[in-house]
Amino acid sequence: MSDPRPALIQAVTDTTDWDVIIIGGGASGLGAAVEAVTRGYRTLLLEAHDYGKGTSSRSTKLIHGGVRYLAQGHIHLVRESLHERGLLKKNAPHLVHDLGFLIATYRFWRLPFYGIGLKLYDLLAGRLNLRPSRALGRKGALDHIPTLKPQGLTGGILYFDGQFDDSRLAITLLRTFEAHGGVALNAAPVIGILKVSGRAAGVTFRDDETGRVHMARAKAVINATGIFVDAIRQLDTADAAPLLTPSQGVHIVVGPQFLAGSTALMVPKTSDGRVLFAVPWHGRTLIGTTDTPMPAVALEPRALETEIDFILATAGAYMTPAPTRADILSVFAGLRPLVKARAVSDTKTLSREHTLLTSDSGLITLTGGKWTTYRRMGQDVIDLAANEAGLPSAPSRTEGLRLHGWSEATPADHWRVYGSDLSEVQALPGAQTALHPSLPYTEAEIRWAVRREQARTVEDVLSRRLRALLLDARASMAMAPRVAAIMAEELDRNEGWQVSQVDAFTRLADGYLPK
Repeated sequence: MSDPRPALIQAVTDTTDWDVIIIGGGASGLGAAVEAVTRGYRTLLLEAHDYGKGTSSRSTKLIHGGVRYLAQGHIHLVRESLHERGLLKKNAPHLVHDLGFLIATYRFWRLPFYGIGLKLYDLLAGRLNLRPSRALGRKGALDHIPTLKPQGLTGGILYFDGQFDDSRLAITLLRTFEAHGGVALNAAPVIGILKVSGRAAGVTFRDDETGRVHMARAKAVINATGIFVDAIRQLDTADAAPLLTPSQGVHIVVGPQFLAGSTALMVPKTSDGRVLFAVPWHGRTLIGTTDTPMPAVALEPRALETEIDFILATAGAYMTPAPTRADILSVFAGLRPLVKARAVSDTKTLSREHTLLTSDSGLITLTGGKWTTYRRMGQDVIDLAANEAGLPSAPSRTEGLRLHGWSEATPADHWRVYGSDLSEVQALPGAQTALHPSLPYTEAEIRWAVRREQARTVEDVLSRRLRALLLDARASMAMAPRVAAIMAEELDRNEGWQVSQVDAFTRLADGYLPK
């Protein structure tokens, strides 16, 4: 097969003037890109590393209204999030499904307390509510999660939110964007902001695979780089004051036996005042998260030993048997782009509502928010960009936009994320050849990732196109040589490329194992 990248580079350089350039290929950037292109604007998206490489692939895998925000009184944020949750389930049923969450109660008075709050949660969702919450007795709670500690258990409240695969939604938004005429390029870091008479008029970017530098002009430039927005803002204005307060969230992944069912556990108040989830995901149990203020951002943040200990201790207070370090298959960390708030040092009290900021040059920065509200974030930033740049007025079309691969007739296994593309994926060589006995992924999916999803490295495939790295770091390392060999065949790479790719991925994956 021929490498699809040269044609993408050509598509970028052939266009002399874009309407909108979006910097950043995470949730906010991809949401803005789909919003812009479906309004008819010529749109280019540039991603420095890979789509969803940062925080957008390291979430708790939930499309939710935010029960914690309800307790904090952020009614507007909860209502907006619940509305977006309902829209996303309609627009991407192959990626989003209902998931039941149990709040276990060990004191009688907490049952009505949580029950009333979750009935309000249902009401705020309105006609887009998934299923009504309900109270359960002790037996009902144990029926849903047999591994709950039975001593002192009085019952629980069952409520429903959405579950998804974050990096697969990112790739789906990429495919949606491309299907509507947008051009996106990964491994393309922006290294400068072009200015005309002091106004932002485009960018310079480097193709990291060739080292060549290119220029792209646009009427509007949007900085949607998540935790890295301050770096782009400082390309525009060297002395721009930092906007973010980074906060780290850590998750551990263990085997399915710690939930022993299809219901998630929600701990409404941990010792640090957060909530903690134990969620069934791709045949594993995902447990998290933490909220640790961090002094600086990093492309590959690492879990602190204290964070791992905190998660294990909190989960152990509710689960029997309690998970231990020996049970951890993978541990991953993500950084939240929380906007600074005056006189607030505790990051868990900061709102996840998004922020829009326009610099003196006209560079627009979008930051904050969460996956659930990615679409509304995109709508808001493109409204602003169109107004600032004088683009032709066009209404938002994304509320009812079916995302790429839309299908209600999808299997319940790992193939589901491909939606209507499934038959094409399974028609490729290797659809029946598993890459590892502990995971469901096949050789055909590597070919699809390279040909259709802009996968460029072994990490792109094993971390974000497939979720092997997050589900089982050791298994993903064992898969790496075969993945590199298939990618080399697809991209016409030599043996040296394969060796370097396997070595780089092995070093990366080692950091996903507890020490």
